[in-house]
Amino acid sequence: MSASAAVDIEGLLMSSSAGDTEAFAALYEAVAPRVHGLSLRVLGDEHQSQEVTQEVLLELWQTSGRFDPSRGTALTWVMTLTHRRAVDRVRASDARRRRDAAHAESTSEAPYDETSTAAHALLEAQSVRTALTALTPTQREAIELAYYGGYTYIEVSRLMQIPLGTAKSRIRDGLSRLRDTLSPEAMEAV
Repeated sequence: MSASAAVDIEGLLMSSSAGDTEAFAALYEAVAPRVHGLSLRVLGDEHQSQEVTQEVLLELWQTSGRFDPSRGTALTWVMTLTHRRAVDRVRASDARRRRDAAHAESTSEAPYDETSTAAHALLEAQSVRTALTALTPTQREAIELAYYGGYTYIEVSRLMQIPLGTAKSRIRDGLSRLRDTLSPEAMEAV
């Protein structure tokens, strides 16, 4: 761009700062393609580049009075505003992607191994069946009715034709024995 064009941009910028809408329209026509081009190079995305271009031009309208000709040309100031705004957009986008990835990683479930879970369940079931053989026949029957049959204490006492307190005692004593048989210490001894 020639020096006379830079002076024109500076003059348009100064007039815009005084509220001259025609000067701003001319400034818009002069710098919008360059603002869009720079933001597109930084962002690499047409949609975001259009948004940054709009934001920069709005900022020019609102803050054109801040331009200081002693610090550089008007076009340099406009392009610096554009570059900063585009870089801020890139940083915000990167931060959002990192947050989303961290959130996805923290909320994702661990892979579920159905075969391993089924094998563990089978081994536990076998251990319980083996431990049940260590109970007295009446304890085993009471526990099987309550836990495998789904009966309540009252129903177990009726089915076994024993008092309610006796049914509760057999279940409690049987569970205590199972706990001792299936305890980690007992399992290590096996």
